[in-house]
Amino acid sequence: MPGSPYTDLDRPPLSAARLSRALTGPDGPWRRLDLRVETGSTNADAAAAARAGEPEGLVVVAERQTAGRGRRGRVWQSPARAGIATSVLLRPGEAVAERRWQPAPPTGYGWLPLLAGVALVEAVTRLAELDAGLKWPNDLLVGDAKCAGILAEAVPGASPAQPPAIVLGVGLNVTLRAHELPENPTGLPATSLQLAGAAATDRDPLLRALLRSLADWYDRWRTAGGDAVASGLRDAYLAGCVTVGRQVRVLLPDGGELTGLATGVDPDGRLLVDTPTGERPVAAGDILHLR
Repeated sequence: MPGSPYTDLDRPPLSAARLSRALTGPDGPWRRLDLRVETGSTNADAAAAARAGEPEGLVVVAERQTAGRGRRGRVWQSPARAGIATSVLLRPGEAVAERRWQPAPPTGYGWLPLLAGVALVEAVTRLAELDAGLKWPNDLLVGDAKCAGILAEAVPGASPAQPPAIVLGVGLNVTLRAHELPENPTGLPATSLQLAGAAATDRDPLLRALLRSLADWYDRWRTAGGDAVASGLRDAYLAGCVTVGRQVRVLLPDGGELTGLATGVDPDGRLLVDTPTGERPVAAGDILHLR
């Protein structure tokens, strides 16, 4: 049947009922799952829900995005049911009494996209059985090819006194074929789990594993008061980051650039680069791995 989600047997549809039963409930942060056949951007949908007062724990999933966004306004698109496109709504600045979470300080929010990267590496490594790593800050690499990206956005509170919400979006290429891969403006080729030889490409368990790992790391981070060091997040990120120890060129947001050896990630999540003029912490920029 034309238009049926079952016409491509390699790309079966997700089940909102099964995912909701498996992921939402009182024992975890995910409260509501919104599965959409098609949407412009899951991040935009989650941000709109945040502005409307949606509490923490919303998960938006799309079978197809028509206007998915990456960092610096780039487009992230894939064919229907060929990848995972999901965004979660977090409110780290609010206390959660039943979990004994105090409000996390805004100075720690920069770790949330890195936290999502750690969760994604765990899910892909465990289920797909691939050697995956992170290019700072949060691109998932399989080999030297990009397989996923993460976009974090802050949504201002309804009043100056209300802390912002954070929307974390993940786009993972699962069964994209070679001719369907997106172009990467930073020079890295793209790939998908299937093209990389993954042991599993079923999106249902992959999405469950991602959201469960994300929930686990978010719990650790919140329990530690938003401290990436005390929660173990910084160590986990460094263990999975393939940028550290490499020569890099950094394209800065202001148009400048610097070159040097990436030596580590500081407690604020900034990449440390040893340049000819000294060590520079980098809070934002496109990273090019040099050979």
